[in-house]
Amino acid sequence: MTSPLDKMNLRPFEKRLVVGVAVVIFIVVNAVFVFPHFGDWGRVQFRMEQAREKLAKWQGVAKEEPTIKQKVDELTKQGSSVDAEEQVYQFKSTIESQARNSGVNLIVSGRVTPQTNQFFVEQSQTVSFQSGEQQLVEFLFTLGSGNSLIRVRDLEVGPDQPRQNLNGHVTLIASYQKKNTGKGAPAARKTAAASSPLPDLAIVTPIAK
Repeated sequence: MTSPLDKMNLRPFEKRLVVGVAVVIFIVVNAVFVFPHFGDWGRVQFRMEQAREKLAKWQGVAKEEPTIKQKVDELTKQGSSVDAEEQVYQFKSTIESQARNSGVNLIVSGRVTPQTNQFFVEQSQTVSFQSGEQQLVEFLFTLGSGNSLIRVRDLEVGPDQPRQNLNGHVTLIASYQKKNTGKGAPAARKTAAASSPLPDLAIVTPIAK
C-alpha cells in the first residue's frame, strides 16, 4: 500500500522533516486549543454542586416560612403596645425611679417630645444630672437592660467644679408600638416586627473643664 508521502516522491530526509513539522503543528494546536480546557468539566461540576446546595438551602427556608410567620405574629402580640396617654407617664416615671435607685440626682428634666411613624411612637427627653461615676454607669446600664424600652441617644458629661462628681446632660428615648386599628392591622403588625429599630449608639461629648 502506497502512503501519501510516497506519492509526493520525497526523499527520506524530506519525509522525516514533513513528519516532524506535522508533529510540531499537532502539539501547538493541542497546547493552544485543547490543553487549556482540560479543567472545564471539573469547574462545571463544581458550579453545579454549589447550585444544588443553594437550591436545597432556599427550599429549606421556604418550607419554614409558615413557622416563621407564626413566630413573628406571636412576638408582635407580646410587644409593648402602650396607650398614648400612658406613654409619657411611664417614660418619665421609669427614668425618675431608676435615677433614685442608682443615686443619680436629676437637676433639670426637659419636656417629653414625641415623634411618630407608621408603626412606632418615640418619646424623648433630655435631663441634666449630677452623680458619681459608678452611679451614672449603673443608671444608664439599668435603663438599657432587661425589658426597659429606654436607651441613650446623646450623652455629655464632665467633672463639676470641686471635681468630686460628674455633671452632664443625657437624651433618653423610648419606642412604643402603636396600637393597630382597622383592616390593615395584621399587615402593620408583621411589618412592625420586621422593622423594629436597632438601639441607638450613645454619642459621648466631654464638657469643657
